[in-house]
Amino acid sequence: MNTKIKEIVDNIAKVFIGSDDTVESCIAGLIARGHILIEDVPGIGKTVLAKSLAKSIDASFSRIQFTPDMLPSDITGSSVFNQKTGDFDFFEGPVFTNILLADEINRTTPRTQSALLECMEERQVSIEGETRPLEGLFFVIATQNPVELQGVYPLPEAQLDRFLMQIQIGYPKTDDEVKIIDTHSGHNPADDLNPVLTMEQLFEMQMEAEKIHIDEDLKKYAVRIADATRSDASIILGASPRASLALIRAARAFAYIRGAEYVTPQNIKDTAFRVLPHRLVLTPQARLSGTTPQNVLERIVENVEVPE
Repeated sequence: MNTKIKEIVDNIAKVFIGSDDTVESCIAGLIARGHILIEDVPGIGKTVLAKSLAKSIDASFSRIQFTPDMLPSDITGSSVFNQKTGDFDFFEGPVFTNILLADEINRTTPRTQSALLECMEERQVSIEGETRPLEGLFFVIATQNPVELQGVYPLPEAQLDRFLMQIQIGYPKTDDEVKIIDTHSGHNPADDLNPVLTMEQLFEMQMEAEKIHIDEDLKKYAVRIADATRSDASIILGASPRASLALIRAARAFAYIRGAEYVTPQNIKDTAFRVLPHRLVLTPQARLSGTTPQNVLERIVENVEVPE
């Protein structure tokens, strides 16, 4: 593993007791300049993970608890008339930060979800005809509860496609849960975390990851996997060209995390299961039979020829 990456993982492990794979996925999303969607039940450490990641990188952190009555201005900011000066003063919303935790994003209306979508995709905020750029580092970790059905607004496919990866944390093992109780009894251990990476070092790592070599045959291999999802009988909406690009970016990021100088076919395979499933829409017949996007993708990856 890359030395600096290991420092971040070890620093987060002081607070977030759980899967290193989850932590690596979040770091990969950060390095690949993408965003992460965590779909899991409440109380498993999503906020702790996001906050400890921000503190490890000496970055600003904000959290938005989404609710059905939330307006776009509640997250982007708004202009307020100043009676003394006779002008409108703009007050920044919580999106003007480095790392944003968008908690229970599917609890707010599509209108408010779309406001966050522009921030994620364009890295800017458009308010009252004026465009305001966001920070050089803007990374969103969004969460949604897969069990809750009442009072939710499922993210449409166009918005899901904006997330680089969708991951699950899962319940901790017994020993890990006991360690969580010991670690978090009393004060919040995240308050004691010190940064191990500067913003300048992170930007440098992002540029280095973009230079990781990937063979032309592997680019075609990634595209063939994405293309196979578009013609599969169990899928009515396959992976878009944006998904192919995300697959390459994420594969480079994971290769960089592991200290490799180039991407391998196995990198593409492993990364496909993190990047593609949430972008696939199955037919009603496939869903009724209990088939999942993960199942379909396993079959597709197995059948697509691997370059030598």
